[in-house]
Amino acid sequence: MPFLRLTLPGAFARLQNQRERFAARRARASWWIGWLGLIVVLSGCAGIGVDSSPEAKQKVVAERAEARWKLLIKGDFTGAYEFLSSGSKATTSLDLYKAKMRPGGWQTANVEKVDCEAEVCNVVVDVIFDRRQMKGIQVPVRETWIIEKGSAWYVYR
Repeated sequence: MPFLRLTLPGAFARLQNQRERFAARRARASWWIGWLGLIVVLSGCAGIGVDSSPEAKQKVVAERAEARWKLLIKGDFTGAYEFLSSGSKATTSLDLYKAKMRPGGWQTANVEKVDCEAEVCNVVVDVIFDRRQMKGIQVPVRETWIIEKGSAWYVYR
C-alpha cells in the first residue's frame, strides 16, 4: 500500500521562498523607517537654538511644557524625567525625582505664558487639581526652561 505524502516539495519550496522575500521586504521597510526616524530627530534638534526667534522658542517651549504636564497627569514620572535639563539630571536621580513627585489630583495643565530671553524661558502653566475637600483648585505654576542641545529642557529645582 503506497503511503500518502503530506507535503509537496514544490509547494513547500514556494512557501519558503515567499517567507524569505517577505522577511527581506520587512527588513528594508525597517531600515527606511529607522532612517526616517533619525531624520525627524535630527531636524527637531536643529530646529531651535539660542539664536532662534523668540516666537520659535516660545512655540517649542510651550509644546514641551504641555507634553511634560500630560505625562505628569498620567502619572508617567519616568517620561516626565526625560524633559529635565542635563544639569537637573546630574543633581537629581530618577528615583529621587519619583520620590519627590506627589502623584494624583492634577486634572489639567495649560501653558498661559512663555517669555524667552537668550537661552532661558520663563513659563506660567495654569494647573487645575483636586484635593480631598476642595475640587477644581486653579493655581499658576511658574517654571524655568532652558534652550540646550537644540531643544527646550525643564530646570528642576
